[in-house]
Amino acid sequence: MALPESDDIPAPLALFREAVRPEWIDCNGHMNVAYYVLAFDHATDAFFDWLGIGEAYLRERNCSTFTLEAHVTYEREVHAGAPLAFTTRLIDFDAKRIRYIHLMYHADEGYLAASNELLSLHVDMARRRSAPLPDGVQARLARLKDAHDRLPPTPQAGRKISLARH
Repeated sequence: MALPESDDIPAPLALFREAVRPEWIDCNGHMNVAYYVLAFDHATDAFFDWLGIGEAYLRERNCSTFTLEAHVTYEREVHAGAPLAFTTRLIDFDAKRIRYIHLMYHADEGYLAASNELLSLHVDMARRRSAPLPDGVQARLARLKDAHDRLPPTPQAGRKISLARH
């Protein structure tokens, strides 16, 4: 898959939309934390399909990605039926790893509902070991990173859990 020139690459990417399903609602009347992770996983599938390393790539090359680390922030609750829009930003990558962040928005009201920063590893499924991403994928990632590096910093990226001390 050929990417457009860096100036024409969407920054951030807007590849996935979904609505909050009724079965995702918990006893507090809002979307349960587990389903945020599921929805973000669907956004990751869309991102990896866009990069050319999704399910078809797994079938053709017998390579995939595994998540090494994930951090979710919950900014504002969403309820059953709420339309969700996701953006994706590439933060960094190397020969075997991809670091990126998804932001989940209420699609109608526009507010940030949650974020999910992830680190994924490229894996040779026959060996079940890490393996370098193909050169073409690394070139796509380099062009995407160039486009996304022009964005202002994402405050949720790189955060750690802590208690604010006043």
